[in-house]
Amino acid sequence: MTGLEAPAAVRLAAFAASATPPGAARARAAAAVVDTIGVTLAGACEPAARVVQSVVQQEQDGRQGPCRVLGAGFTASAGGAALANGTAAHAIDYDDMCFVSLAHPSAPLVSALVAVAEETGAPGCALLDAYVIGFEVEARLGRAMNPSHYKRGWHCTSTVGVMGVAAAVSRLLRLDAGRATHALAIAASSASGLKENFGTMVKPLHAGLAARDGALAGVLAARGLTGSARAIDGTQGLRQATDGESFSLDDQIADLGRRWEILDTGITVKLYPSCAGTHPALDAILDLRRAHGFTDRDVEQLDVGVDALTPTILIHDRPATDLEAKFSMPFCAAAAIVFGRLGIDTFGAAGLTDARVQALMPRVDMRFDESLDRTAPPLTQARVRIRLRDGRTLAAFANGARGYPNRPATADELAEKFRSCATRTIGEERAVRGLAALASIETAADVRSLIAEF
Repeated sequence: MTGLEAPAAVRLAAFAASATPPGAARARAAAAVVDTIGVTLAGACEPAARVVQSVVQQEQDGRQGPCRVLGAGFTASAGGAALANGTAAHAIDYDDMCFVSLAHPSAPLVSALVAVAEETGAPGCALLDAYVIGFEVEARLGRAMNPSHYKRGWHCTSTVGVMGVAAAVSRLLRLDAGRATHALAIAASSASGLKENFGTMVKPLHAGLAARDGALAGVLAARGLTGSARAIDGTQGLRQATDGESFSLDDQIADLGRRWEILDTGITVKLYPSCAGTHPALDAILDLRRAHGFTDRDVEQLDVGVDALTPTILIHDRPATDLEAKFSMPFCAAAAIVFGRLGIDTFGAAGLTDARVQALMPRVDMRFDESLDRTAPPLTQARVRIRLRDGRTLAAFANGARGYPNRPATADELAEKFRSCATRTIGEERAVRGLAALASIETAADVRSLIAEF
């Protein structure tokens, strides 16, 4: 079968095996790799990451593998490193995202690709091409399956992410189209991840599982394991079984290799370590605070209007933990007003229990706003109204946030984010040296030379 009559897995695999990403796409991938390694180092000391690291290390039974567990001081197998690094990359919810796939693409992709590249001695350019391939496959599936797939409770970082990883690893391992088809079929049976676990340690584990399972799918296919070519779009395939939106994937796959989602849609880089659904409102709140100089003592009521999807994600009105706080509009909004910023430390014990934040949270109300543009990508718009005790009402509308593709982060902002993240586990000097090494990723003959500091 060829052309549009072929199963989706066959067409996606042919793309993975033979497409040539443009230079601009590789540049986007390079920036994503740097950002993701930074947030992985930041997350490596988090409890969820530590638990996974301990299990991976125990399974090693004292043996050293070929792949670094970033920020943890030991090496592991490719699968173990992908699992541990993927979990760490998503542990503080500071990793990038994509509004088409409704996923965090880079945490699984980078974790899997760095591990497999270390094991095989692949060059940096091959890793970047593989990243772009994985991003495109993930985004096309996301376009076809969402929003119903996401609304049903599936976490796309894991369900769609494992498919992107399988395609990317297939490319990095130089699998032909036939074996790449089998890799996608294997990955389709690994797709999982429930949004009910948002705000818990399981959410970052989703990214680790997608990284490990997608990489394993590629390795198994390389060794000869086979699966159904209809695993994605068959009557009992991934799309149908998980309530994918589109009956046919043809429209989303037809222009693969001619139109590049990574360039058209782009990657959303986070400048706040919280759920992306909070970011437009946070931008608006912080802008109003800077412009009008009010404090938490001046605020009588804060209303945040959001799209219909946001309340299904920001599910913790009164968070009890740091992870729940990242999925709480009342906490994030109150903390932004109290501190005038949101950083990694905001979600520590001192920020979480701050009396001023706790007093302001009950005065923050998040609700669905019907006046927002329903054709806009989910999680990108917010309307903020702040009623002050002196009788003034301040209002702002946010369409996107800093770090979004239409308002990209500056090079200085990205460098500062990397340094602040990496310093948590490897210290400032190594962070600076590591960032300098990663600048040459596209020309590096061996990926292993890029991450020696981590």
